[in-house]
Amino acid sequence: MDRISTNLPNDSMQFYMRERTRLMQEMQSRIAGQSRILNLRDDPIAAAHSTRYQSYQVRLERFSDNIETVVDRNSVVEGYVYQTNEILQRARELAVQGANGTYAPEDLQMMAAEIDQMLEQVVELANARGADGMTIFAGDRSEQTPFRAVYGIRADGERSMITEVQYRGTINPQQAEVAENSFIQTNFPGNQVFWAENQRVQSMTDGRDYQVDRNGSFFVDGVEVPVSEGDTLYSVIAKINESGAAVRASVDPVHSGLVLESTTPHQIWLQDGENSTVLQDLGLLVSGEAPPPQNLDSTVQVTGGSLFDTLITLRDQMNAGDQEAMGSRGILGIDRALDTISATLGRLGAVNSRLEGSLRRTEMEIPEIAGQNSRLVDVDMAEAIMELRLLETTHRAALGAAARTLQPTLLDFLR
Repeated sequence: MDRISTNLPNDSMQFYMRERTRLMQEMQSRIAGQSRILNLRDDPIAAAHSTRYQSYQVRLERFSDNIETVVDRNSVVEGYVYQTNEILQRARELAVQGANGTYAPEDLQMMAAEIDQMLEQVVELANARGADGMTIFAGDRSEQTPFRAVYGIRADGERSMITEVQYRGTINPQQAEVAENSFIQTNFPGNQVFWAENQRVQSMTDGRDYQVDRNGSFFVDGVEVPVSEGDTLYSVIAKINESGAAVRASVDPVHSGLVLESTTPHQIWLQDGENSTVLQDLGLLVSGEAPPPQNLDSTVQVTGGSLFDTLITLRDQMNAGDQEAMGSRGILGIDRALDTISATLGRLGAVNSRLEGSLRRTEMEIPEIAGQNSRLVDVDMAEAIMELRLLETTHRAALGAAARTLQPTLLDFLR
């Protein structure tokens, strides 16, 4: 026969009361948090899947933000490039008019003054800043003005005008992730956007007997070209041509020096790697810490200029009354600059088209992932409320039963 103490009914009733209270608190928490998983032990598998869904959703939202930021920035860039295109179209009209031989020298000088103002305006456009205050065409050196205009006095001593425009930015790309492991370049180096012709850099140093003295590397347009001890000039040329850089290397047949020519209009960017002097030894670079493009040796011959060089040349041709040069080199230079600007506009259009497709796909995928996560963890509100009311009813019934069950004991009469 089991022995039952007088405290057993009271202890049992308290235990079940506390358990019922705990269940009601958990249900209230699920309703308040709109989630049926409060702890990992509630549903470990669903919790693991939910964590992955939530992480992926956050990444998708970040991709969407990146895409919108890049599209907005590209719209600003497109506006400045399009203005440059309109200026070049007007410069070409003036070049054609000035080359037809019907204008007096005074008329050509007036055209040259207009070209000079166009040059000033293009420099302003090239140094433009976005809504965030950062320069657009400086590479990753976005706090620095990318182009510096050098002024000189005209021969007649009337006034100063731009004689040279130097690029002081970088070619380092900035990228944004717009999809899983998919990146897109977000900056536009000015020495590509505002370049007119293929550049040719020629060393005057005879390299026929040259050999690399130690393992190392150098950089052409930011692309690393490794070299090994004992490599000759011809080995270096082969490695440059196989590197993937938009540059073709060759040997000058007259001076036997290294020649680099860009395959697309841009400024060639050269730099020796750490503990390497290959380009210095071949006569292309000066020793020291001068950054590109100011690090070219003074003996190097450079041809192929920027959009600014084209406008400067056209202005000087008009001031000199050289109609033949305007009709040949002047118009040709403007046409090449227009080709580069048109290529930039085409690239912007292609990039924006890709980004718009990525944005539509991302915006469609976000609610799908959110729905899958919701089906895993969200609480059924109707069912939860019914269960909570059931718990409340049973709790009240238990309290009523306890009031009737817990009868007075002997101690209640010893007073």
